[in-house]
Amino acid sequence: MASRRWVLTGLLASAAVPGCAEAPSHSPRPEARPGGGSSAASAKTTGATGRIVEAAGLGGAVGFIVAETGSGRILDQMNAELALPPASVAKALTGFYALDRLGAGHRFATRVFGTGPVSNGRLAGDLVLTGSGDPSLDTDRLGDLAAALAAKGIKEISGKFYVHDGALPRIGQIDADQPVHVGYNPSISGLNLNYNRVNFEWKRGSNGYSLSMDARGKRFLPRVSMAEIKAVNRDAPLFTFKGNNTSDQWTVSAQALGKAGSRWLPVRQPDLYAAEVFSTLMAAHGLRLPAPIRLSSMPGGTVLAETRSEPLTEVMRDMLRYSTNITAEVLGLSSSGAGSLPASGQQMSSWLAQTHGVSSHFVDHSGLGGDSRIAPAEMLRALQAARGTALPGLLREQGLRDEKGREIKNHSTRVFAKTGTLNFVSGLAGYIRPSQGKDLTFAIFSADTKRRDGLPRSEREQPQGGHQWTRRARFMQAELLNHWAAAYT
Repeated sequence: MASRRWVLTGLLASAAVPGCAEAPSHSPRPEARPGGGSSAASAKTTGATGRIVEAAGLGGAVGFIVAETGSGRILDQMNAELALPPASVAKALTGFYALDRLGAGHRFATRVFGTGPVSNGRLAGDLVLTGSGDPSLDTDRLGDLAAALAAKGIKEISGKFYVHDGALPRIGQIDADQPVHVGYNPSISGLNLNYNRVNFEWKRGSNGYSLSMDARGKRFLPRVSMAEIKAVNRDAPLFTFKGNNTSDQWTVSAQALGKAGSRWLPVRQPDLYAAEVFSTLMAAHGLRLPAPIRLSSMPGGTVLAETRSEPLTEVMRDMLRYSTNITAEVLGLSSSGAGSLPASGQQMSSWLAQTHGVSSHFVDHSGLGGDSRIAPAEMLRALQAARGTALPGLLREQGLRDEKGREIKNHSTRVFAKTGTLNFVSGLAGYIRPSQGKDLTFAIFSADTKRRDGLPRSEREQPQGGHQWTRRARFMQAELLNHWAAAYT
């Protein structure tokens, strides 16, 4: 067995990168939609796919459905009306929703306002940093914003430095059931930086450990003081967190620290984090800003500099490829205008029902919250409705896979799909496109919610048996795709 030290060190060193977006959560399972209103109920599961599911030995429940994309004719199904957690497959529906509500060309802006005139390098008024929720803003782009402001020749301000994040509600974390330290469960606000994560780095020296926090980009490495960390002599927990209105305070198990390493930690004061990094970047241009003050509403003023995200379609492409939770939540909140994630998730569910006849229950837009539910037949209905939008072309493309799980190179059949993984929950949904023959639309969900719900929070980042379960689920998905491609395209 691996030692406790090895396990802790492995968890500590695992970088919470943008792609690490899927994690466990706890929830009861609501009733499946009765009747369903889908033609899937009349289809029968073939012996081949039944054997594939049985061989996976996942426990819990498995549901799937596949249909001809053009006609909608159901070809195969199992438990197609059973509502299951979609995990990050939910992000495909969030993208569908955002395309309708925001538009494919929507861009998020981060701006610097001045409340007075600029003369001889002096701003006679206040400086305001404000955002519209841009989930892709990073330190390098914030550095470019600082450079654009510096190009105005401003070397002094007579007033105060304000930060405003009111474009979106400030939400402390996506899902309260997650471990405190995981980077895929950050805060959300109208001003987000580096996916609202701060980089923790440690190095062991002759006099103990040197610990630091920074907001590193590719071109800039500003230190951060609003997030602090101390090494404490203990075996567990790995991290503790305590926050207030001005700072994030962490402790880490000294026993888990090796010689050196780094990992991303979530930020709980995202507006102050962005404001501090911006101040550091401006100081490099000769403008020293006073301590930031939170602003509840925007004053009048003039835009002095701004940076904009890529169009929505490109932001979505990265979200679907790397499964970034914060991006999904920003897109959903921006689309709904709701004041909380549960309310926003419900508005997306209502839109799906009213616009496309899709029954679902969403508590957020990333799929991180385990209470979200949708049946395979309803997911298929939504994907069929999305055919005429940009969504299919933004899904990650891959080929079919062999018996060892390796992608078959140069295979003529392509799969465009979104994956989803929580602890003991796995999903895959999208489109199968052969070089010749009929296109197919499919959804596959599997979940052992009883096993997942029994996990203590301390084990939810890397639960025992979780990796093996997920590997079997993905192998089952690949086998189903191979069978359908051979039998129906």
